Amino acid sequence: MSNPTDPRQLPGADPHTGNRKIDPVTGYDTTGHDWGGITELNTAFPKVVIWALVLTFLYSVVAWILLPAWPTGRDYTRGLLGLDQSEEAIKGFNSLADRRQDWLSRFEGENFVALQSDATLMATAMPAAARLFADNCAACHGTNGQGGPGFPVLSDETWLWGGDTEEIATTIRHGINTEDPDTRYAEMPTFDWMERSDRLALAEFVSEMRGGVVDFESAAGTLFSENCSSCHGETGTGGLEIGAPSFTDEAVIYGQDRETVMETLRRGRHGVMPAWSGRLSEAEINLLALYVARLGRPEGGGQ
Repeated sequence: MSNPTDPRQLPGADPHTGNRKIDPVTGYDTTGHDWGGITELNTAFPKVVIWALVLTFLYSVVAWILLPAWPTGRDYTRGLLGLDQSEEAIKGFNSLADRRQDWLSRFEGENFVALQSDATLMATAMPAAARLFADNCAACHGTNGQGGPGFPVLSDETWLWGGDTEEIATTIRHGINTEDPDTRYAEMPTFDWMERSDRLALAEFVSEMRGGVVDFESAAGTLFSENCSSCHGETGTGGLEIGAPSFTDEAVIYGQDRETVMETLRRGRHGVMPAWSGRLSEAEINLLALYVARLGRPEGGGQ
């Protein structure tokens, strides 16, 4: 049985002599624990911490009673306030959508010149357009429209069907090579029927067209005229607005080195741009077209 009067059994006392160690600076007893010359003081637990714990506990009890708290299978307790987080989120979304619709409805028409002339409207709309682009386009075309292998650049002035806002809106609305009845079609056929030596010569010729001088009177030039010029133009400049790119500029989708061109000749290309008319509203499509048209003309704006 412990003896409460025995000094050897007091906290911090030496079990043999009953002496306690006192910190000479603070006057507190020490616990006897020593870490490399640092002695632990036997101080009282701070009252502010105790009150903080008490208040935290009381708040949790009040919140448990008033707010949604406990799961009950597929549901949960609503609390005395009857709050529903999903309903609150929907209310907030609807409120935001209502405020957005006030200006978004103006984009339902296609008078792009009038829309762009309204500087206040465009200042309000372009941040929303940027989010539309990030959510629906950036995965393929890059966050700033810089494109990537197999996906065209949108931040330059090179276009397959023209860079007018109306043309861009049509592409967004109906897509390319999709099941939409008004889709744009752009297909590079396979030339695997061609002799490999001819394909090699043609691939070398096309790879040299960008920024170089080629001889259209050569055997490879004759191959190009007979097999490629009907889509890509007699000199490979494209511009026929049928989805056939130019070979004479820096804008390439799949690459224009000899190996990539050989792969294109052997397998063909059939890139798909989704039709967004089923996912985006007409106003959102027009807003997005205006945004994309401005990507390549950050100073002057789109058309």
